[in-house]
Amino acid sequence: MSISLKDFDYPLPKDLIAYYPAERRDHSRLLVLQRETGVLEHKHFYQIVDYLEEGDGLVINRTRVFPARLYGINEENQAKVEILFLKNSKDSTWEVLAKPGKKAPPGSVISFNQGKLRCQILERTESGSRLARFMFDVDLFEVLEQIGKIPLPPYIRREPEPQDKGRYQTIYAKEKGAVAAPTAGLHFTEDLLKGIEEKGIQIIPITLHVGWDSFRPVRVDNPEDHKLESEYFRIDQSSADRINQVKENGKRIVAVGTTTVRALETAADSEPHRIQPKSGWTKKFIYPPYRFRVVDSLITNFHLPRSTLLLLVSALATKELILKAYQEAIKESYRFYSYGDAMLII
Repeated sequence: MSISLKDFDYPLPKDLIAYYPAERRDHSRLLVLQRETGVLEHKHFYQIVDYLEEGDGLVINRTRVFPARLYGINEENQAKVEILFLKNSKDSTWEVLAKPGKKAPPGSVISFNQGKLRCQILERTESGSRLARFMFDVDLFEVLEQIGKIPLPPYIRREPEPQDKGRYQTIYAKEKGAVAAPTAGLHFTEDLLKGIEEKGIQIIPITLHVGWDSFRPVRVDNPEDHKLESEYFRIDQSSADRINQVKENGKRIVAVGTTTVRALETAADSEPHRIQPKSGWTKKFIYPPYRFRVVDSLITNFHLPRSTLLLLVSALATKELILKAYQEAIKESYRFYSYGDAMLII
């Protein structure tokens, strides 16, 4: 069955794009979609515990966003250049976006913060990004914490503010490497997680370092022609064992975010309902029709029209139900995208 990207479009009033987070993380709104009946319920995020059952596994992505946006000077011609880290290629070499690209041709040396950090542009990639080798005296992430800026998504049309350093980060973020937040997790608080555990739900951590591909426009109409950029992920033995035990017990795996879904489904082996401990790079692109091997339910935010993430959630709940839910969310003035409200698909 072939699908067309134009079938995954919807009009969104611009005033529903969230430019700032909710005052309290778990007081975001929550739209609950029941797949079997199509019933929609309007709740608040702190009520999500009511939909989780003893024995379920809540799988979280504990990647940590680092200050991946830098502003520097081309040492040769003094041109101003913006650099956005995308992913680590090897050792001190990173794939980056350079803006404007013509100010950073191969061979250029870009200096940041009066030489506190420097990089040499090595080559231009097929996708238009750059490979850059960074030169620094101490840990790169330490330098970036001092001089970098949080890379807010492009549709949040403002400069990062001090609060973004904490709020564009899950409370359980541990492992630095993401250039975008796994935003479904932004709604959790310590108290909410404690209440979930007290109900007998396992909280199971994995890692996938979210890249910038979530925000890249899909320029082809046939999703089969679109290729995702690779992202690094890791699921250790302990987490794999716990996930497999939940499945063996006939309980649900509830994924927090599309990044978690992609990691889990990448690690699924040929045996139904099991995953293997695994680490490496994934380009897994999930779109209808798709048979999920591990994930039973999903906590997610509202996604851009014609995006790979909208395709993924439609694979879980059908395009018709997702677009119905989105129209209801628009009607009820839910807040959309990274800093917006949440959705639970069960």
